Amino acid sequence: MELLLRLLVAHVILLALSYSFVYCYDPSPLQDFCVAANETNGVFVNGKVCKDPKSVTANDFSYSGLNIPGNTTSFIGSNVTTVDVNKIPGLNTLGVSLARLDFARGGQNPPHIHPRASEILMVTKGTLLVGFVSSNQDNNRLFSKVLRTGDVFVFPIGLIHFQMNVGRTRAVAFAGFGSQNPGTITIADAVFGSSPSIPREVLAKAFQLDANLVRFLQIVYGPALWS
Repeated sequence: MELLLRLLVAHVILLALSYSFVYCYDPSPLQDFCVAANETNGVFVNGKVCKDPKSVTANDFSYSGLNIPGNTTSFIGSNVTTVDVNKIPGLNTLGVSLARLDFARGGQNPPHIHPRASEILMVTKGTLLVGFVSSNQDNNRLFSKVLRTGDVFVFPIGLIHFQMNVGRTRAVAFAGFGSQNPGTITIADAVFGSSPSIPREVLAKAFQLDANLVRFLQIVYGPALWS
């Protein structure tokens, strides 16, 4: 009986340790807030130096301007106004952020990923075609849907996704993220516009494209550094 009890205790300890290892990479904050400060000296918490709590004000938790439409005159016809820890210092350690997405007619937010956050999007004006692609292990399935005003869609963390205005008017959406700084990697920009450029022969073989077309795409998305 004593041996069985010892084994049970050891099992419980191992479970507790494994649970702590799983969650230790992104722990919950142990203080009310850790407002990010523009300083290099001090204790970093989640990549930011904490501001002296005594000097924190309501302005550290506020941002104005999401009522203003973004400029959609770019070639993709969209604009994303992010409100992350760089805009609201009080978001540091809180694990959330926000964005406004504006779309001209036919505009799109091209295929991209957020490496550090899942996303939940709500359409407040217009009609959007949205979708995400699952991983190789799930055979790269496309999950897509047309959203109208008031509709909501969720994009899992790290998966390629997109939004496109398929309506007859401008479209507006708001997105929430499960990170104070979700990050964005636009696929075409990263692949064809990297600096220095990915070798042309790598991209030509990977995408089954002619080398001259790869060269053209590298010029479009960024300086072509390979001769």
